[in-house]
Amino acid sequence: MLGLEHRFSRQSAGAPPALDIASLAIVPGRLTVIRGPSGSGKTTLLYVLSGLIKPSAGQVRWSGLDIAALGETERDRWRRRNAGFVFQSFNLMEELNPLGNVTLAAYFSAWTDRIVRERAIALLERFGIANEPRRVDTYSRGEQQRVALARALVFDPPILFADEPTASLDAGNSIQLCDDFRRLASEGRTIVAVSHDPLLIAAADIVVALDHGRISDGETLP
Repeated sequence: MLGLEHRFSRQSAGAPPALDIASLAIVPGRLTVIRGPSGSGKTTLLYVLSGLIKPSAGQVRWSGLDIAALGETERDRWRRRNAGFVFQSFNLMEELNPLGNVTLAAYFSAWTDRIVRERAIALLERFGIANEPRRVDTYSRGEQQRVALARALVFDPPILFADEPTASLDAGNSIQLCDDFRRLASEGRTIVAVSHDPLLIAAADIVVALDHGRISDGETLP
């Protein structure tokens, strides 16, 4: 799927690259978790995989398309069509209710408001979030992360990227999110998550261990 090297522009001459990966395959319809110590390059790899960062060298191929060869505008377009994102900090609009948060992206989409609203309500129901008018910041952290997950899926992207999605959750909500990820993968969605959470690592179909920007012990299938 990819072979890449990435250096940050401010790195000193002769310093090793932030990422140096000869080969890595992301299996469609599986939950892949990238683990490793702080500073190992996990988030950088996630950003390269999603096209948020352009690697210094190499290829990042999704369904035969090398997104590393695309310009920034083309990568943005690719993400809109193919990728959803879940983050540790939720990044919700606190003054809006859950439905308002999930449908907000409709303003930047060619989808009709009616279709987006119907999908948003269905996703919120799926993840156990009541369609109520109250502000999203009055919901629990676990509920807020599920709102963020619904938002990431509202345009039905084939790929879901998640950066430490359970880091702000307690054990119970972490287990629920892991179960949600497993079900989504079983339905054919490709999920790539960065995490040091043993619960999410145990739930993964594939685990990629990263250390100093390199895959340290290959990929494992639990």
